[in-house]
Amino acid sequence: MRRPNLNRAREKRITDEIIVDAYGPEERAMGWYYYLEEKLEFPFRARCVDVRSVSPLKKGEEVEVVGMTPGDDCMKEMFVIVGFAGRRLGVPLAQLDPVKSDKATREAVADWRYWVAMGHEF
Repeated sequence: MRRPNLNRAREKRITDEIIVDAYGPEERAMGWYYYLEEKLEFPFRARCVDVRSVSPLKKGEEVEVVGMTPGDDCMKEMFVIVGFAGRRLGVPLAQLDPVKSDKATREAVADWRYWVAMGHEF
């Protein structure tokens, strides 16, 4: 994933709404988790846009995203549950781009992908 141009509106939203009052890695992770859990409207269709060694998805593959993984699984990065090959499994949210979803879902996923692409960590 290449580094995007600075987006001041997105930076402000992340700072003021998502990681506000987060003083350490765990608090930042939970801020992101609760923001995404609230904003993502499940289920939604998404396309894999990045290959990851921790995921079986191939670039261009479409999946249905059905929920967030448990909070404990999201302490290093955000994972969502997808339907894949007749089962459900967790994959990194950063490798997905919504194709059929509402505006809030698209914005929240874009916020997370931006955060990751800018090189931020918890």
